[in-house]
Order: sequence, then C-alpha cells, then structure tokens
Amino acid sequence: MANRPQPSFPEPDTQHFWEGCREGELRYQTDSDGNVVFYPRGHSTVSGDRDLTWNVSAGLGTVYTYSVVRQNRMPGFQELGAYAVAYIDLDEGFRMMSTIVGVSNPTTDIHIGQRVQVEFEEQDGEGAYPIPVFRPV
Repeated sequence: MANRPQPSFPEPDTQHFWEGCREGELRYQTDSDGNVVFYPRGHSTVSGDRDLTWNVSAGLGTVYTYSVVRQNRMPGFQELGAYAVAYIDLDEGFRMMSTIVGVSNPTTDIHIGQRVQVEFEEQDGEGAYPIPVFRPV
C-alpha cells in the first residue's frame, strides 16, 4: 500500500469529495445552470451560484497531457520510481490532475488521447482516504 499526503479536516469544500473516494465514487459539483464545478469549492466559478449539487462521475476520461516524473525524493513518492502525472478530461466535462497506473513503462505506454478509468488507491494508516488514480482501458 501507498502512503500519499492526505487531506486535513475540517475542510467544508472538499470533505464530501474525499468521503466519495472512500465509497469508490469520483464526485464533482454542478451549479443550478448545469455548469460543472471542479475542483470542489463553495461556489460556481461561472455563475457565482452557491447552491451546488454533488454528482458521481462514471470515472471515464481521456489523457489531456502528462509528464513522467523520473525522480522524486518526497516521502510517499520515492518508492514509485518513474511515474506519470496527467491531466485527465473526464467525460462529464471537468479536468483533474492525477497519476496513471497499470503501465509497464510510463515513458512509452501512455499517450495523449488515451482512454482511462478511475480507480481508488488505498493508503496506509487508519482513517486514510483512498486516492483517485487512472488506469488505461
């Protein structure tokens, strides 16, 4: 298991998102006009609307861009070796940053436009929140 940095609570804007990760759900918000709001926050960046609705993404998306980290000395990432950090365009209309897992070689096995599916990487420690990562489909 991994030991990635964890959110710190109380945090009213993102706590529902992290609880979704515990339940295997990738959650995002929409405002009353249907505008997608992501990352989680207290208002719509389009309309200023504070009456936001939580939704569950199907977790399918496309790699928008990525970069391969070859060396990282930060605890929780050192043991990974080379890994890919990517922006993923989710089918529901939002973009998020995450990592791509399940590839033999991140320098050759990932490409822009590749379809991916979210999964939740369990973390070490009691009460730790799973981290959303993406795997090629």
